[in-house]
Amino acid sequence: MNLNLTRPIIFFDLETTGVNISYDRIVEISCVKVYPDGHEVPWTRRLNPEMPIPPAATAVHHITDEDVKDAPRFADVAQTLMESFEGCDIAGFNSNKFDIPVLMAEFARVGMNFSLAGRNLVDVQTIYHRLEQRTLSAAYRYYCGKNLEDAHSALADTMATYEVLKAQLERYPETEEFGNDMVKLARFSVQGGNIDLAGRFGRNPQGDAIFNFGKYKGQKVADVLRREPGYYHWMMQGDFPKDTKDVLTSIYVKLKQQKN
Repeated sequence: MNLNLTRPIIFFDLETTGVNISYDRIVEISCVKVYPDGHEVPWTRRLNPEMPIPPAATAVHHITDEDVKDAPRFADVAQTLMESFEGCDIAGFNSNKFDIPVLMAEFARVGMNFSLAGRNLVDVQTIYHRLEQRTLSAAYRYYCGKNLEDAHSALADTMATYEVLKAQLERYPETEEFGNDMVKLARFSVQGGNIDLAGRFGRNPQGDAIFNFGKYKGQKVADVLRREPGYYHWMMQGDFPKDTKDVLTSIYVKLKQQKN
C-alpha cells in the first residue's frame, strides 16, 4: 500500500558512537524521502563524529574510525540536512525516543534549531510494539515475509522501516486509530500520552503535564516548579535531551507570564 501523503515524509536511521542522546555523535545517516506522488529518493552519508568510535558501537554497525576519518563533520552538512528535512514529516524505528533527539542535539551543537513544530512524527516501532511487540528484524519478517539482511546498516534499517510501515497499513486497513494518514499515524506513535520525545513528561487524566521520572514522578510539573523553581535550573543543566528541555522551558515561561 502506498502512503497517503499530503507532503513529503523522510524515513531515516542513524548509526552513532553510542546511545547517550546528549553525548554521542552520528557516524552515519540514511534517509528515504518519499513524495506525495510516490517517488522515493534514498541517500546515505557517513560523518566524522570528531570522537573515537567505541569498539562496542563498531561491533553493532561495523563502522570504524578509519572508515570515517576523511568524512565530513556534522557541521559541514548541517545546512544541507536542514534543507532536506524542511517541510517534511519524519518517520523511523524508535525515532521519537532516539534518532530525532540525537539529530536535534547535533543541530544544537552547531547553533541550529531543528524544529519539530507542525511536523507529523511517525514511529514505526511504537506502532509495531502497540500491535505486535517485537524488534525491527522480527517486524520485517512478520510484515514483509523476508529476512532483514545487513541489520544495523543504516540504509538497510531505513528501507526496512519504510517497507514495514507500508505493510502495516496493508495488514490493518480498518484500524480507525491511524489509517493511511500521517497525522493519525503520528498520534498513534506517541507512547502513553508523552509530551516530550524521551517520555520525561506525560499527562494525567485531567490533561495536566506531569513528571514521568524521579522523585516527583506523577506530580504536576507546574506545581513542582512553583514550589521548587530551582528544579527547573537543575534539569536545564542536566543530561536531558533538547526536546525535553524545550518542553520544560515552555511550562516554566508560562508560569512566569502568569505571575506577571
